[in-house]
Amino acid sequence: MATATPLFDYSRYWAECYGIAPFLPTSRREMDDLGWDSCDIIIVSGDAYVDHPSFGMAVIGRVLEAQGFRVGIIPQPDWTSKAAFQQLGKPNLYFGITAGNMDSMINRYTADLKIRKDDAYTPGNIGGKRPDRAVTVYAQRCREAYRGVPVVIGGIEASLRRISHYDYWSDTVKRSVLLDAKADMLLYGNAERAIVELSHRLARGETIDSLRDIRGTAFVRKTLPPGWLQVDSTAVDRPGTVEPIPDPYLDTSAGDANCSSASDAEAPRVEEYRPVQLLDLSAEKKLRQQKRQYGDKTFIRLPSFEQVRDDPVLYAHASRVLHLETNPGNAKPLVQRHGNRDVWLNPPPIPLTTDEMDWVFEQPYARAPHPRYGEAKIPAWDMIRFSVNIMRGCFGGCTFCSITEHEGRIIQSRSEDSIVREVEAIRDKTPGFTGVISDLGGPTANMWRLACKSQEIEQSCKRLSCVYPGICKNLDTDQTPLINLYRRTRNITGIKKVLIASGLRYDLAVETPDYVRELVSHHVGGYLKIAPEHTEQGPLSKMMKPGMGSYDRFKAMFEQYSREAGKKQYLIPYFIAAHPGTSIEDMVNLALWLKQNGFRADQVQTFYPSPMAIATAMYRTGKNPLRRVSRKQGEVVETAKGLRARRLHKAFLRYHDPDNWPLLREALQQLGRDDLIGNGKQQLIPRFQPRSQGLKAEPGKPFLTRHTGLPPMPTDVGSKKSPTGPGRTSAAGPGKKPSGTRQVIGRKPAGPRSGSRRGPR
Repeated sequence: MATATPLFDYSRYWAECYGIAPFLPTSRREMDDLGWDSCDIIIVSGDAYVDHPSFGMAVIGRVLEAQGFRVGIIPQPDWTSKAAFQQLGKPNLYFGITAGNMDSMINRYTADLKIRKDDAYTPGNIGGKRPDRAVTVYAQRCREAYRGVPVVIGGIEASLRRISHYDYWSDTVKRSVLLDAKADMLLYGNAERAIVELSHRLARGETIDSLRDIRGTAFVRKTLPPGWLQVDSTAVDRPGTVEPIPDPYLDTSAGDANCSSASDAEAPRVEEYRPVQLLDLSAEKKLRQQKRQYGDKTFIRLPSFEQVRDDPVLYAHASRVLHLETNPGNAKPLVQRHGNRDVWLNPPPIPLTTDEMDWVFEQPYARAPHPRYGEAKIPAWDMIRFSVNIMRGCFGGCTFCSITEHEGRIIQSRSEDSIVREVEAIRDKTPGFTGVISDLGGPTANMWRLACKSQEIEQSCKRLSCVYPGICKNLDTDQTPLINLYRRTRNITGIKKVLIASGLRYDLAVETPDYVRELVSHHVGGYLKIAPEHTEQGPLSKMMKPGMGSYDRFKAMFEQYSREAGKKQYLIPYFIAAHPGTSIEDMVNLALWLKQNGFRADQVQTFYPSPMAIATAMYRTGKNPLRRVSRKQGEVVETAKGLRARRLHKAFLRYHDPDNWPLLREALQQLGRDDLIGNGKQQLIPRFQPRSQGLKAEPGKPFLTRHTGLPPMPTDVGSKKSPTGPGRTSAAGPGKKPSGTRQVIGRKPAGPRSGSRRGPR
């Protein structure tokens, strides 16, 4: 893998002489108090400013401050005029634009396209304090405020829109946000490396249009640079020599460093017809010579914006190629034509080392909202104020989730000592702390310090998931270090309990039974939420999720260790409706499973097509990018579209609600399943509609409860919208879980440095 300059090895900018700001300034008065005549960098964000390492603007701001730069913050500006963007004056280097921890569209609209009235990242939980497509609007206002000042966009909204993408809200394919925002550069993924290098090089006098070699960046080019070899991937089913595309499902258990280079034909599935036209030996020899000559200077040309807009097959193909080029160890630059210009994507950033992660999370954060908000409540802050983010990234690869797409598959972990220091800081400095750490996690609760056993294999692998269709044998699944971390943190003086609230990957947990015992015995607050997502193989295969066997195995362990600990604890599974690959029969079977196991879902989640997700490509195209895309042989993916179809899928999850019975009766009759209509235990819904519709869910009721016997759920369960766990960015902002893919009900808000909005795994 390419190397990178450590974040703490840069020479500091001259403005470090001004020292550390208690809070990064949000007004000219605060700048005056600090003795500043100007800001070097101004960050504009769609979130309220909370100076905490779970909020993207704070992380980027404090990292740049540590490099010696003067950083100002304009949080949630009035976007109707340029005046709000001039309140800190003209920045010396550039504007940094982010929609916040969430994608602004996912933040504003439900999966049914209804406008939300709340916003967890706004004081008072008030909705409507950021514009739709906030990155584009903010960038345009910054251009109006100070012409000639570079505009750099980032965060999860920009990250997930870096190439042409399907936009669920307009039901169209949109071009790269770079062009709509008229930005000079886009930073995708966790941006510390890119933004530190960018800032120092601009400060040295380089112009932004000359910075074309920074990893994790995207920009617009009118002409291609000389000395590069183009790999044309703008078509499918093209005659000629077909080079094998690495199979994401390839079993790497043999330990072969080239484990990712097998073709689909070597995978356990039906061989697809591929026409071949023999080329003369001189042409093949020339191609091999070119590859040796150009080395790393090779880029892949994706189908153009116009092609993917008009051709669903090419959209699915482009999605497949993009997701196979996300490993920092072997990814090539990607280029996509938009009209007469190219959007150029450099390879992903090099993951942070443990020392760098510690450095980022131990900057002098005030760990509180800015004083400008007074006593106003910011729900996202309230949810994470007593939690600790211990890692980044996710190698699960769930197709509906934006975490992997934003943060990458390689786990970036903090050291145990750094985590302990943050727990002690919460204990000593956070007002209202009662001795309970609400979460010790991140995008996933139990991937801390897990990695490939071989760095050589890791750098060459192109699998989309390390745990699907089974756990790769090259993956170190030992969670003993995490057990030791749990024990150490709960034994800190003044700590009464450490809870684990982040999404748990239960198929990994069962590989270390002692971890499950430790978790269940000491770190569950009565309820543990996990997400099988579905019971049927059809949708599970499109989600890249394990079958119910893993759930049953974990459930047995959970119940056994709860009994041994003398505790009454309950496992709460999450499910998703209308995911691509889900048939009505699948939803019937899921509803029967829920009834047979005594579960009632009071609030349910419908698949939310977030930009750039693989599942969104399935939704848009009806093709499966997890396999080779072909016009004649490609797999067709059944998808529920339209409000009526999606509501029917949701209705099966809430089979017990009388309001849904007429719709369900009609569907069951059309399926020829009248045997499921009646009052018997094996039947799903009654035959007759009651006069009174009295069984509606009431406000504050849990997301999922058994028919009888469960005590009340915690107060955070059942909120209509909440971000994910600490350190996550939702398919929405720089740094929310995030994703952006599924709206998670009853979860805690996603922290600012992660990628998707999704539930526990």
